[in-house]
Amino acid sequence: MKMLRYSLGLLATGLIFLSSCRDFVEPNIPYATFDTGAYLRTIARTSTTFNFFDLANSKFALTLEAVDIEDGKTVQTVEVRVRHRRLIPGVGLKYTPTNDVLVKTLQASDFTPNPDSRFLRASFDVSGAAAIAAVGLTAADIAGGDVFEFRLVLNDKFGRSFSTNNVTSNVAGAPFYASPFQYPVSVICPVASTFAVGSYTLKQTEGGEDPFFGNPTRFVEENVTLKTVASNSTQRQFTVQYLGGAFGSRPFTIELSCGKVLKPKESAGVGCSADPISWVSDNANLSTYNPADDKVIVINFTDDIDDSCGVTAPMQFTLTKN
Repeated sequence: MKMLRYSLGLLATGLIFLSSCRDFVEPNIPYATFDTGAYLRTIARTSTTFNFFDLANSKFALTLEAVDIEDGKTVQTVEVRVRHRRLIPGVGLKYTPTNDVLVKTLQASDFTPNPDSRFLRASFDVSGAAAIAAVGLTAADIAGGDVFEFRLVLNDKFGRSFSTNNVTSNVAGAPFYASPFQYPVSVICPVASTFAVGSYTLKQTEGGEDPFFGNPTRFVEENVTLKTVASNSTQRQFTVQYLGGAFGSRPFTIELSCGKVLKPKESAGVGCSADPISWVSDNANLSTYNPADDKVIVINFTDDIDDSCGVTAPMQFTLTKN
């Protein structure tokens, strides 16, 4: 049997240190083809969803900070590009168009001084109507659960370009840099803040026994409390006890997306390799919910999606309101 490892998130101290002195850190950023470059630090994600019921007035909006050797002054333009994505069950992802298209361009003059750092910043937004037109669709073509993929391309005065194709994973994913260059904007159906919150009985209704400690199920049957996630009105979060609760309680997040119950990828905090066990939706087997009735919520997902411990299996929770 493989040995489980407990992940403790040891980067916190280092990130705090970096954050405390970031104004003194030179942007010697490793890219695939450049030793010193530029990146766009995400300062604020003002709006990162489109309301299905009000597409025309929905917005994708960010505040960005240009970080480079000249405090942001090497930026010439920033292209904002977009494409539409839809998951077709049994088929896969369909993109419209295949390659993203330009929807907006920021100029160097859009980046201006701010009182919080030495680097220049710019704020911008793209309306839902503009995004839909850019990809060659109409509002009637859009469905709940669709995603608009926005990608940024930073062009500097030296003729270099920085985007998802040459940024390193550290720059894209680390909280200090916060520079993914790509932002998924989901088409959501807003959920009332009182829907699917409060005390529920959690029962694992599919998925089998605990493969490590001999418990009858992988997840403990218990009462849990569903709460809204502050940054996303369609998400709910509660805690679960995995493998008999041997490693304590872990957060478990779901998203209520226009009648579908999604499970964003989330770590169990334990694993048998460098990658921890993770839970995530199986997009070909999503459960549904009734927007008018939150008494019972069924969640389908996959346990150990990355095969960290060789125990990958389809799972199901049934939540019954108390």
